[in-house]
Amino acid sequence: MTSNAESTSASPTSNQSTSTTPTASNAAAPSHRAEPSIGTLVADAHASFSTLLHGEIELAKLEVKSSVKNAGTGAGMFAAAAVLLVFSLTFGLIALAEGLVALHLWRWVAYLIVFGFLVLLAGLLIFIGIRKVKRVRAPQQTIDTTKSTVSALKKATSSNPTPRG
Repeated sequence: MTSNAESTSASPTSNQSTSTTPTASNAAAPSHRAEPSIGTLVADAHASFSTLLHGEIELAKLEVKSSVKNAGTGAGMFAAAAVLLVFSLTFGLIALAEGLVALHLWRWVAYLIVFGFLVLLAGLLIFIGIRKVKRVRAPQQTIDTTKSTVSALKKATSSNPTPRG
């Protein structure tokens, strides 16, 4: 149902078609707009929410990209530090052996002592590693809950056959 002002503005009369200035009824028409419908409001809300959500996703992507870049750079720095540490260990061990030589040990005995120390250290690390690996257990609670979930789903689907038709 349209109001009189709307019907007057919708159907031009002979006065309106010849004049270029709006009549009083045309000027009053926009001020008497009807309230938007629920469907229009829901569509607008959906569009606004969708735009907001896409904006948030883009912001998250930018933040994650920056974080990943920083994490990658940090990991590269740690790797470089580890390589330098491994190379410096060689010089440290040589210095240790030469220090033993300075204590009036034969050179070959000094280097043999450093070698024996490294073998003992490696053996200790292997022993600790084996003990830790033996402590590894299967995630029993997760296995149990997964089995109970599967059995419950099987029971539910077998006792409630769905009608087909």
